[in-house]
Amino acid sequence: MAHSLSAKKRVRQNDKRRAINRRRKSQVKTQIKHFQETLSEGDADAAAEQFRLVAAKLDKTAATSTMHKKTAARKKSRLAKQLNVIKAKKG
Repeated sequence: MAHSLSAKKRVRQNDKRRAINRRRKSQVKTQIKHFQETLSEGDADAAAEQFRLVAAKLDKTAATSTMHKKTAARKKSRLAKQLNVIKAKKG
């Protein structure tokens, strides 16, 4: 347990940041899940819209240092690849 005032404050700050980061990561995972569900339905237009929302959420999460920028880019790339497969099947 922290003894000094600054160490106690640091513990409070870390708890607060951890909660915020977990919330953001959870929102990203939920958004990706919605995208995957839309993909499985085979609706390319709805999937494209979901991809746009996922990409925005990933960019925002990466901008706040909750997730590394390259991690977000990698996730977006993999999701875009899945979307392109569905679009290719449709067209």
